[in-house]
Amino acid sequence: MRARVIKIGNSQGLRIPKPILDQTGIMDEVEIEVAKNQIIIRPIRNVREGWDAAFKKMGKKGDDELILDENIAHSWDQEEWQW
Repeated sequence: MRARVIKIGNSQGLRIPKPILDQTGIMDEVEIEVAKNQIIIRPIRNVREGWDAAFKKMGKKGDDELILDENIAHSWDQEEWQW
């Protein structure tokens, strides 16, 4: 597919057809990178994407219990840490 670079104010831009945006998941913000004379445009993903589902799964399995064991220790606690 070809596109034409157009003037937008003092900048230039491309109109990206909706089907391409739908295929890539691009909504509002993107990350733009230049590599080997190519412009790479990626959708910005939520860094915590999928956490809700993972936490729900942990809750169902009982893996979300708080660990309150005073016997948990590491040599670092004694050697490196200064109280």
